[in-house]
Amino acid sequence: MSYNEIYESWLAFEGLDADTRAELTGLPESEIRERFYAPLAFGTAGLRGIMGAGINRMNLYTVNQTTQGLANVLNAIDGAAEKGVAISYDCRINSELFARSAASILAANGIRVRLFEGMRPTPELSFAIRNYGCAAGINVTASHNPKEYNGYKVYWSDGAQIDDEIAARVSAAVAACDIFIGVKTTDYAEAVAAGKIELLGRETDELFLAAAESCRLNADLTEGSDLSIVYTPFHGTGYKLVPEIFERIGLKNIHCVEAQMIPDGAFPTVKSPNPEEIAGFKLAIELAKETGSDLIIGTDPDADRVGLIVRKQDGEYVALTGNQVGILLSDYIIRARKERGTLPEKSVVISTVVTSLMARRVCEANGVRYGESFTGFRFIAELMSELEPEGYVSLLGFEESYGYMTGGHCRDKDAVTASMLIAEMAVWYERQGLTLYGAMERLYEMYGVYAERTLNLKFPGVDGLEAMRALMKSLRETPPTAIGGEKVTAIRDYLCGVRREIESGREEKMALSNSNVLYFELADGCVLVIRPSGTEPKIKVYLLVKADTREAADARIERYTDAAEHLTDREV
Repeated sequence: MSYNEIYESWLAFEGLDADTRAELTGLPESEIRERFYAPLAFGTAGLRGIMGAGINRMNLYTVNQTTQGLANVLNAIDGAAEKGVAISYDCRINSELFARSAASILAANGIRVRLFEGMRPTPELSFAIRNYGCAAGINVTASHNPKEYNGYKVYWSDGAQIDDEIAARVSAAVAACDIFIGVKTTDYAEAVAAGKIELLGRETDELFLAAAESCRLNADLTEGSDLSIVYTPFHGTGYKLVPEIFERIGLKNIHCVEAQMIPDGAFPTVKSPNPEEIAGFKLAIELAKETGSDLIIGTDPDADRVGLIVRKQDGEYVALTGNQVGILLSDYIIRARKERGTLPEKSVVISTVVTSLMARRVCEANGVRYGESFTGFRFIAELMSELEPEGYVSLLGFEESYGYMTGGHCRDKDAVTASMLIAEMAVWYERQGLTLYGAMERLYEMYGVYAERTLNLKFPGVDGLEAMRALMKSLRETPPTAIGGEKVTAIRDYLCGVRREIESGREEKMALSNSNVLYFELADGCVLVIRPSGTEPKIKVYLLVKADTREAADARIERYTDAAEHLTDREV
């Protein structure tokens, strides 16, 4: 069916609710095309899109169809219905509505449901799946996207997001389900009263917080510390558990940004609730100046990512990158365990192919294995699970986009536990007379000078996906011989899993494959990595730089930034 035919079928459906009908009536041709040209793609990250009516939007119909598809997959697996599904949601507009509707559909399909009674952080869902032995999980969230977005993530029994094989099965089941008449549902209140939907509350919070606290490395360090920290949840789910875990580990000098402690999916005090963007920390920085705090911690709406703002010696507040925080945590965890004699002989830090080159250097210098995966915490969790039977203990999993995971209680990014460890690390350095900014400078002295930058080449609109494909195809078929004036010495194509040296033509198979990532090694030891985003219409370019001095590293970053921004100029 054409997009116009699908549009007309929606208007022709007698059971269409009045609000959706009103939203769709009289749309211009361009808007009809945007909303109906293709369904939201279901993949390993589930669904994510702008809220509104249409098959290419997040709405009750697309959520219900996806849930029915998931129910059909689960009911084909022995024992899955009894093990059930855990469901959580964040502060976003319609999140609670979508979560309750998903719960009702699963209940109508004979699947046991554990639904959080209110919004909860993403890592607590991953914990609940593992703790209660669920077959799967659903998380209604669009993470740090703008307020117009919502999303629907599916987790599997290990507490990690689903892999390609499961995603394909669910996607096929969704496609086979009629969006209007193919969905079974039941009354939500009746399902709760009948025990088909169990509400999770404080008892699960307590179990999760205890598991997070068990990840402390210096349990006596924070008790009674006067370290001053400013915290903001950006109107999201961290508003409750992050301040609570600070209190539980003995930190008393915590200053919360009160205007942002109110959960609100409209995010009224920020343009974007993304802890990667320093603009969102305006109120937090003002409060830090008032309180004299050296450290600001911010968690995104579903509390899986965490960003840091730190004060320099001159009083200026600057953001640490996700790479820098991951490196600080890696070094701290390794050294703290060494000091206490608790560093396992077989230890590993796991990160991704787009992470700072410094991460490997920290591990190598300390005799710790460095594991590399593709971008996305499901890959980090997957590698962790592969290494555990070999006797490896994962000290930390992290990625450059502000996600950190430690301990065995969950298998996704965990801003609650990470915030606790960051605070503990800050106290550790404070006792050495250093802020986290000073600590990072010390690590550069120890391990060498590195720098990173991530660029987003945007491809909006109906034709954006095709333009992204064309650019990646062009880079594969006619790769650049030089980038920013620097010779390309080798290319890693992670789609086919082959690394090719340019001069000799020698090729070798890599351990990682089947991912649309291109990795360009340059003659000066720097790297440029290119991959399409899995959730947004953009191609991400990662610049990974090392140099002898800070000035040289900064100059290389600027040179490669200019080169990367002109990638879209090439003939495709």
